[in-house]
Amino acid sequence: MGSLDGRVAIITGAGRGIGREHALLFAAEGAKVVVNDLGGANDGTGTDIAPAEEVAAEIRAAGGEAVANGDDVADWQGAQRMIDSTIEAFGDLDILVNNAGILRDRAIVNMTEEEWDTVVTVHLKGHFAPTRWAAAYWRAETKAGINKPRNLVHTSSTSGLFSNPGQANYGAAKSGIATFNQICAKELARYGVRSNCIVPGARTRLTLAMPGLGDIMTPTEGAFDTWDPANVSPLAAYLASADCAFTGETFFVQGGTVTRVDSWTLGDKVEQDDRWTVDDLAAALAPLRRD
Repeated sequence: MGSLDGRVAIITGAGRGIGREHALLFAAEGAKVVVNDLGGANDGTGTDIAPAEEVAAEIRAAGGEAVANGDDVADWQGAQRMIDSTIEAFGDLDILVNNAGILRDRAIVNMTEEEWDTVVTVHLKGHFAPTRWAAAYWRAETKAGINKPRNLVHTSSTSGLFSNPGQANYGAAKSGIATFNQICAKELARYGVRSNCIVPGARTRLTLAMPGLGDIMTPTEGAFDTWDPANVSPLAAYLASADCAFTGETFFVQGGTVTRVDSWTLGDKVEQDDRWTVDDLAAALAPLRRD
C-alpha cells in the first residue's frame, strides 16, 4: 500500500519539472491525480494542454488514475472549475499541491508594471485562488459531518526567503506564499486541513534560466544527482499524507537534505522608559548594525 492510497490530489504546474515528478510519485503512492498545467512558456506566455495530458497518460499507462486539466490557477473561475471538475471526476478532493509558477526576471529600475503584475499574479493569486475554492469545499464537507484529513502543500523559493537580486517580483511573491501557508494552517485547521510549504533546490526550466546555475546543476556521472527534481517529491508526498505530523511549517529540500526554515523572529533590541530622540536612537542602534 502507498502512503496516499485512495486519496485525490490536484497538482498545479504538473506538466513538467518538479510538478511532473510530484504527479508521478503521488500516483505511485496510490493517489488519484489531477495533472494541472496551463502549458505556458517560462514567462507564462502561451497555452498547451499536451504536457499535462502526457503526464496523465504516463500515470494511466503505469496502472494509476489521472486526468489532465488546463485551467489557469490565477483565474478565479478557472480555479473554481479545477476544484469542481476534480470532485466530478473522482468524487472528492483530499490534497492540493500549489506548484505552478513563471519567471520574468528584471532589476527593479528596469522592471515593467506588467512584469511585476504577471509574476505576482501567477504565484501569489495562483496559490490563493485554488486554495480558496478547495477550502470552501472542505468547509462544506465538515459542516455536513464529513471529517477527514486534508492537506495543502505550497511552493516557495530561496529567492523569496533569502532575497535574490533581480527577482523582486518572483521573490516578493514567494515570500508571501510562505506567510500565506502559515495563515492557511491557522484558519483551516478547524476543517481538518494541514498546510505546509516546500522550498525546492532542483534543476527545472525556471532555475536553468537563471545565469550561471546551469553549470552548477550539471550532474556528475556516477554521483548522486542532488539537483534532480525527483528528490523534492518525497517530501511533498509526506506533507500530503493523512499521517503528516506538521502544519504551518516550511521546509527547504535539496538532494537528500531536508531543512526546516524558521520564520521571522524578533532579534536584538534597545529600550528605555521614555520616548526616544532621533539622536539618542541613532547612537543606541549603532551596535546593532550588520556590516
